Amino acid sequence: MGIAPGDEVIVVGGGVAGLTTAVLLAESGRRVRVWAREPAERTTSAVAGGLWWPYRVEPEPLAGAWALESLDVYDGLAERPVETGVRLVDGVHQGARLDELGAWAGRVPGLRAVAGGLAARLPVIDMPVHLAWLRRRLVRAGGTVELREVTDLAAVPAPVVVNCAGLGARSLVPDPVVRPVRGQLVVVENPGVTDWFTAVDHSSATSTYLIPQPDRLLLGGTAEEDDWSLEPDPDTAAAIVARCAAVRPEVAGARVLAHRVGLRPAREAVRLERQPLPDGRALVHNYGHGGAGVTVAWGCARQTTSLTFPPT
Repeated sequence: MGIAPGDEVIVVGGGVAGLTTAVLLAESGRRVRVWAREPAERTTSAVAGGLWWPYRVEPEPLAGAWALESLDVYDGLAERPVETGVRLVDGVHQGARLDELGAWAGRVPGLRAVAGGLAARLPVIDMPVHLAWLRRRLVRAGGTVELREVTDLAAVPAPVVVNCAGLGARSLVPDPVVRPVRGQLVVVENPGVTDWFTAVDHSSATSTYLIPQPDRLLLGGTAEEDDWSLEPDPDTAAAIVARCAAVRPEVAGARVLAHRVGLRPAREAVRLERQPLPDGRALVHNYGHGGAGVTVAWGCARQTTSLTFPPT
């Protein structure tokens, strides 16, 4: 049986939200094309540290549910880490407390209070590897990825258009509520750090985190609201290394491999809804994931798939 014309979907946006959504749509039997402004390896998703945790995403009850759905998926993908880029790694959220988190935290396996914070074994996703895996999975399901600039969602020629444009939604929708939260990190040779570590003050523009990836160590970070600069700042980088070295002194002498900057697409609440277009077609929004794009990707993708083709 062929695919009916009405089952065609174009997903706008090629980051983790767009690719994950496209995978689920394609695997449900739809004809899916992803229109992306740039390759996945150049998106904000590729810069992300990749630690699963609902960070800077609202509303917390919904985000927690989406995150738990995604956690189940990542637990399975971690059985094939080289292929999927997903591993389960031990670590500590310094300063975090269970009674300050939502109900979702009680459903995270192994999350427990330790001296000074919370410990758990959580997914750490090597984002470039994972994004490449998502693209291969999409292609196997019959989907395609095209590099195309979109300036008008209503002009995208498909019966259903799915908007996963991230920060681009600010001008594309347009939605002025979407704004950047700048994150800068430093990539260094790993001197032997095997556990992840975070210390985050949500009222501050700086944080401290160390996230080990297979061939490198990511040091962070920043959360600079309404800052559009994609240029790494040398003073910021030095401060990041100093904060991380205060936690793990061996980091101080690690060789720097790269500096990275990404702009998190922050919004007062994730926008996940179906909107009719004037000509009767449908526009489905899935954006505004803040600092938790990979954390909520599968949960949001499942809901987006349901909105894209709701039960009749």
